[in-house]
Amino acid sequence: MKNIDSYDFSGKKAIVRVDFNVPLNDKFEITDDTRIRAAVPTLKKVLEKGGALIIMSHLGRPTGPAEKYSLRHIVRRVEELLGTGVQFAPDCQKAQSQAAALRSGEVLLLENLRFYAEEEGKPRNLAEDASEQEKKEAKAAVKASQKEFTKVLASYADCYINDAFGTAHRAHASTALIASYFPEDKMFGYLMEGEINAIDNVLKNARRPLTAIIGGSKVSSKLEVLKNLVGKVDNLIIGGGMGYTFVKAQGGRIGNSLHEDDLIPAALEILETAREKGVNVSLSVETKVADSYSNDAATQFVSTFNIPDGWEGMDAGPASIAMWKKIILDSKTVLWNGPVGVFEMDNFAGGTLEIAKTLAEATAGGTYTLVGGGDSVAAVNRMGFADKVSYVSTGGGAMLEAIEGKELPGIAAIKN
Repeated sequence: MKNIDSYDFSGKKAIVRVDFNVPLNDKFEITDDTRIRAAVPTLKKVLEKGGALIIMSHLGRPTGPAEKYSLRHIVRRVEELLGTGVQFAPDCQKAQSQAAALRSGEVLLLENLRFYAEEEGKPRNLAEDASEQEKKEAKAAVKASQKEFTKVLASYADCYINDAFGTAHRAHASTALIASYFPEDKMFGYLMEGEINAIDNVLKNARRPLTAIIGGSKVSSKLEVLKNLVGKVDNLIIGGGMGYTFVKAQGGRIGNSLHEDDLIPAALEILETAREKGVNVSLSVETKVADSYSNDAATQFVSTFNIPDGWEGMDAGPASIAMWKKIILDSKTVLWNGPVGVFEMDNFAGGTLEIAKTLAEATAGGTYTLVGGGDSVAAVNRMGFADKVSYVSTGGGAMLEAIEGKELPGIAAIKN
């Protein structure tokens, strides 16, 4: 594995997997270019060191070529951010002549990789009544052609850079398989390096005490995360809707609050593991409840373990926040994944805002703070705290799988 800072790109073509899966409006205008800007340092490094760039990405979930998912729409913005012209290849599998003609300092953007089923390695457009044998044969056919698809992409370049953490948990052609064609010339981009270092700072090299704040609506969506973290952290704060399953598991009254009865045994198992390992599990003790799931509902603050019938938990109350604030400020490393209330509604965003404020305060005091997961990232961005924590992860699903303890194919392909 090579390093992007020390690699000699002079006279070479680098094919770079980025995550340019940006939102477009009905006029095909970019409404948020964060993901493009995140890749710019890596792309500029190749150009500054005398290399030529071949950029590849996906956009959306197309089932074949479609104008609404064409990367053609983002060319102008990429040109603006890189400060140079960007050529466009209208078919990622037929760019041989354009790639061969590239000179140092020039840039070529390939059309959407997912216009081909071979990128993901999964068959498409199967009839609803397809037999198991037909499904099996279709899958085998796509897998067989995926190798040639990958080989064509690899043929365009002399080296490979993966800077798409958002797809690192996918074993796709452009994120995992292509790396094998560059055994001595593969590396991470700056975004990937940052994400890997941030995860390692929490899961492998954490300064103690280590606290994880896990929120969100359902235990089922974070069960593996909780199981993995309970053996690694000193404090496990469980908030949001998922907390009520743990409260009910211990005999609490939760009214109409969201919960999952079938996961009560799993919740009890996590609590028992925590007791055995000496991990402090902190559940909400006070809750802001509402008489309906609405921003305009009637509200009151009650004990989390004694929510009246007809009322449902919507946000963490002041006593819970005060308790969690002390835990966070006494920690040296904090991971936050998931809001502690229905933060999309202004009347129930208070708890999540206080968590964000406390993380900012802890960071200023020297605590390493990592925010990961779509809702948590949305919360700190919306509340203006993204630049006040140590690191904000760009990959929702990839971040979740990493803290579940899984090996991410896109990372393993570079390291191995």
